[in-house]
Amino acid sequence: MLDMAVGFENWSKVLEIADILYQCVKCIHEERRERQSQGWSAPYNPTERPLLYYYGYSLEMKGLAYQKLGKVEEARACIRRYAELKWMGSLNEAEEQVVHEFKHKARANRYALEIEVGQAELLDEYVGFLRKHPDEQVRGLTTIMGAAVRYGWQVDQIIHTFSEQIDDFNIKSDSSNNENMYLYFFQRAMYEQWMRRPQDAVECILQAIRLAHELGMDRYFKRCASKFESLRETATKEQVQRYRAFLKIVE
Repeated sequence: MLDMAVGFENWSKVLEIADILYQCVKCIHEERRERQSQGWSAPYNPTERPLLYYYGYSLEMKGLAYQKLGKVEEARACIRRYAELKWMGSLNEAEEQVVHEFKHKARANRYALEIEVGQAELLDEYVGFLRKHPDEQVRGLTTIMGAAVRYGWQVDQIIHTFSEQIDDFNIKSDSSNNENMYLYFFQRAMYEQWMRRPQDAVECILQAIRLAHELGMDRYFKRCASKFESLRETATKEQVQRYRAFLKIVE
């Protein structure tokens, strides 16, 4: 349910569902502690992942929703909470792995949040982080380009630094990778347009259209089509032909 609400960018719903998940985790944990304190065996509540994961995930999604709603301090508070998840006492190996996973997520999301609110002094540090963590690169570059347009930063050198990695990611084909790449190319188009390179912007939109089609995401496709039409006068004949070919595929 959380994933669906995030997909539809319904941030108030994300907050609501994340709170429900948090309360469910809290109730199960308290029940386990009470039974153990009385010498009873803990109830069997099978979950795909350790209970601690769902606690961290609820906070991560709340932080994301607050960030999208512009509530920066609330987002920071959520990040601080899931950065340190050792609140359940002694942890087994699987739970220790969850703690490590969310510590990493908290660091990545803290950088993204601060860049989004215009902390340009963190750019070099963030780029260093992205170099060490390839799995964060596409999302990180998307965040940087969005901030660049918003605050007037020129980030061509950063884009160039990761150009080979982006090409490699673009070749790979799976649903999660394609969605991240779609967001990258759409935001890159906004950046190229802002940099007054309209044909480069069109090229990025065509890449985004291709990925939107592969994802089967109608609203993504419509968003791209609208952006292409706003740039049509600057597109080359070859780019217009490719766009028309995409339209025929989805008819």
